[in-house]
Amino acid sequence: MTEAARVLALLAECGHTLAAAESLTGGLVAAELTGVPGASAVFRGSVTAYATDLKHELLGVDRALLAERGAVDPEVALQMAAGVRARLGADWGISTTGVAGPEPQDGQAVGTVYVAVAGPAGAGAGAGKVVSLRLNGGRAEIRRESVRSVLALLDEELSGNARAQDTEHNGGN
Repeated sequence: MTEAARVLALLAECGHTLAAAESLTGGLVAAELTGVPGASAVFRGSVTAYATDLKHELLGVDRALLAERGAVDPEVALQMAAGVRARLGADWGISTTGVAGPEPQDGQAVGTVYVAVAGPAGAGAGAGKVVSLRLNGGRAEIRRESVRSVLALLDEELSGNARAQDTEHNGGN
């Protein structure tokens, strides 16, 4: 089972939905998810906000934060995940932002990537979780690893959330 199929199955099990906000991955996360038959049962959609101004306009990322730190920042990633979750009416939001190359951007080295997840209140991600990555390789490799990493982060959060629910349903044992 692919990582995409696994997270979609976990989402379906708990009756939750997912939305994605992408920058450097340019739609690859959405393509990976929609490549799984039945994805439409839980995947609401995605926003590819490649341009920095669109991160504010479409996803609600704080304009001052973008001006101060640029688009490649952990807080930007968190706000993208929370923004797409709210804008698309999903239970969970995931995001990718970073520098795939070939040149550095906003003072950030090629391979600097942030992936984030924002989930419902009380879930493992709650307010959100971001992971900082320093990836090697060419542009295509960095983008592929970013997709794998954001889906793995979501899997980790969903699996933790499922364990918490199991404990709650089993009397805390």
